[in-house]
Amino acid sequence: MADSEAIATALAEQQRRVQTACEQACRAPQSVRILAVSKTKPASAVRAAYQAGQRDFGENYVQEGVDKIAELADLSDIVWHFIGPLQSNKTKLVADNFAWMQSLDRLKIARRLNDQRSDGQAPLQVLIQVNIDNEASKAGIAIDDIADFAAQLAQLPRLRLRGLMAIPAADASNAQQQQSFNALANAFKQLQTHYPQVDTLSLGMSNDLEPAIEHGSTMVRIGTSIFGKRQA
Repeated sequence: MADSEAIATALAEQQRRVQTACEQACRAPQSVRILAVSKTKPASAVRAAYQAGQRDFGENYVQEGVDKIAELADLSDIVWHFIGPLQSNKTKLVADNFAWMQSLDRLKIARRLNDQRSDGQAPLQVLIQVNIDNEASKAGIAIDDIADFAAQLAQLPRLRLRGLMAIPAADASNAQQQQSFNALANAFKQLQTHYPQVDTLSLGMSNDLEPAIEHGSTMVRIGTSIFGKRQA
């Protein structure tokens, strides 16, 4: 069982961090949402965070996420984001169960999600995952390919492009991080000029939350700092 009090306390601390970072960046605190990354954590932990006011939750593993969604079906206003790599044989599970897909970087996957999303559901909200540091081991498209990929997504009516997501290099220097964040922020602004519905830049985690907010992030992904260390 989850320690509800500890989760509520940790969540409040992260909310304070976001508020302070927004104030330092001269931004409104409500302009940045926390995505609570609940992978490997039990449904009871998600429920505890929900009861403390959290509504957006991110899952990296399809079946684990689907199981939690079913177990927490009574929480009608919870918003589920898929944020991990997605294989073709699992696209229907994401199309059927999640509200957001943050890690979209392949047209094949986009087409399958579009075809498998029910007409009775709202469009699947999607973010393009960008490999801003060109890491060979990391998913995401090159920053120069965003415009072409966005144009292809615009042809898929059951998907709604909302913005960009990136996972910066963990070992980047401050100068490298600054350069990457600037490039992504500029790409995001450029995307907004062509697609008025684009409003989400998912950038920043526990270790780089403040500079991400300084560079315009509207959603920060926080897991361990809310739920504690993950199980292996």
